[in-house]
Amino acid sequence: MDLRNEREVANTRTKLARLEARYAAHEQETGGDEELREITMESLTRLINQLKEEIARYEARHAVRR
Repeated sequence: MDLRNEREVANTRTKLARLEARYAAHEQETGGDEELREITMESLTRLINQLKEEIARYEARHAVRR
């Protein structure tokens, strides 16, 4: 997905912060199914990295235009 404007970037940053908070909380959890927890952590990591990449691409495109 390509971010098109500052509003989309702001929304993506909000989502990123929430995912990072969820990751941190999940990291502290104990008990339950360890395999499921690891899969969830991997999924959260992929989503976090994807959002960071989208923000970085937007910022790189707009830094060139300035």
